Amino acid sequence: QVQLVESGGGLVQPGGSLRLSCAASGSIFSINAMGWYRQAPGKQRELVAAITSGGSTNYADSVKGRFTISRDNAKNTVYLQMNSLKPEDTAVYYCNAEKVVAGVFENYWGQGTQVTVSS
Repeated sequence: QVQLVESGGGLVQPGGSLRLSCAASGSIFSINAMGWYRQAPGKQRELVAAITSGGSTNYADSVKGRFTISRDNAKNTVYLQMNSLKPEDTAVYYCNAEKVVAGVFENYWGQGTQVTVSS
């Protein structure tokens, strides 16, 4: 099992910045990739950004150039730096970890952290 604990959400004005953190613990070996998803009211959960164990990154088109995902392997922590925030970025943000065990994919989720962008 993998436990994920998120922090860093909150209320910010349009154009502002926030940094989300996700600390992983437990059975963290064989984690292939970690990422951030978000879910706004009435909408499906969507991928925001992901980073593989090798450092490759992937971003949703809507956040490219504004958000940056990074990881600190020594701390087993993934970060999401969010700049130039817009009201449409308002959502609950969830941390995700993907493991591959004996060829089987396992997904783990954090509890979510609320990000609200409003003046």
